[in-house]
Amino acid sequence: MDRIEGFRQVLTISQPPIESVVNTKDAAELTKLANDEMAELVIKYPDRFVGAVASLPMNNVDVALREADRSVRDLNFKGIQLFTPVAGKPLDSPEFIDLYDMISKFDLPIWIHPTRERSVADYIGENESRYDLFKTLGWPYETSLGMARLVFSGVFDKYPNIKFIVHHCGAMVPFFAPRLCLRRRQWLQKPSEEYFKMFYVDTAVGGNIPSLMCGYAFFGAEHILLGTDMPREEDLTKNVASIELLDIPDTDKKMIFSDNVKRLLNLQEQNAKELLH
Repeated sequence: MDRIEGFRQVLTISQPPIESVVNTKDAAELTKLANDEMAELVIKYPDRFVGAVASLPMNNVDVALREADRSVRDLNFKGIQLFTPVAGKPLDSPEFIDLYDMISKFDLPIWIHPTRERSVADYIGENESRYDLFKTLGWPYETSLGMARLVFSGVFDKYPNIKFIVHHCGAMVPFFAPRLCLRRRQWLQKPSEEYFKMFYVDTAVGGNIPSLMCGYAFFGAEHILLGTDMPREEDLTKNVASIELLDIPDTDKKMIFSDNVKRLLNLQEQNAKELLH
């Protein structure tokens, strides 16, 4: 963190999703332990960490709701993190609606991180995905699929102020937006493109400027936040450098580096560059 002047971070838990590796009882205990320890880090190192995001035991939604409430009210967390899919289930599953209702009332964002296992084969007749394609292509696909399911299921119509932050600059969505939004979905209140533009996205694209500009053209500077695949230092330095090299106004860069996250997380007094993820 010292290599980036003024750098501060929002803490989240990385892979694997807790609900995918342990039973419901252990998942409840581990998420509570993880959240308590993140809260301790924020208190102990306020010059490093501006906040944390709750990990939830999504193999028991009732327990997840209680842990989300505890994390926000008691630990002062700045949102929750979900993986997509959630234990094999889509983000628009009816059982998750109460969680969306709760977080939207808190006026805090929901972080979305993709997941897919090597065991998900790319073709029928194969036992597993080859060449790490389950990750390099599968994860962006899972992100895009999750975003589309949230949009087309009407979650944004039901909760107009809900806020989702998705990884890798919106994955496939900004590039394929015309294809995704080709047909008007008559049951939605607005054209589907307007809903996709409601997502917030991070800048974790390995420092690739054309990818960032594609996301910038679709989502706009107001919906992009500095983010990287921590703890890989190379990704962090590349991300910061790529944003600084973008041919966009300095005011937009400032939004990406700090203004947007301060607004989303109600960090009115933070002046440093913030990292999401």
